[in-house]
Amino acid sequence: MTALDTRLAELSVMPPAQLRSAWRDTFKSPAPDIGPDLLRRGIANRMQERVHGSLTGATKREIERPRKQIERTGKAGHMHAISLKTGTRLVRPWNGKSYHALVCDDGFEFEGRHYASLSHIAREITGAHWSGPRFFGLRKRSEYKPRVSANV
Repeated sequence: MTALDTRLAELSVMPPAQLRSAWRDTFKSPAPDIGPDLLRRGIANRMQERVHGSLTGATKREIERPRKQIERTGKAGHMHAISLKTGTRLVRPWNGKSYHALVCDDGFEFEGRHYASLSHIAREITGAHWSGPRFFGLRKRSEYKPRVSANV
């Protein structure tokens, strides 16, 4: 059993007053008004971060994105397979005009307005339903491959 394992096992049997003291020692601030289980989890997480390292910035942003969406809309949508860095500018020419969409932490900005998806922006530009990622060239249309008969 490692030293970390021993310290984590000790946390599981600590009474609330001792947990609050351990929180102060770990985070250098008073413990928040939460139950013992959450105090244990917070302290354990910090101990593990110190030994194994913390999450990367990209992972933290991926976790933060649905939290912000829940805060804003009250619900979280599904995560898309396409991953774009915040600040990326997507450019698409359409009918002789160039359109720009900016990738934000919690969606996209187009012509000064916030949009939850690229598909909404594509509809705004074209007036028709489009796959937003396909419209902006992030995905290619799957090519139709007819079945070849074995008798040919």
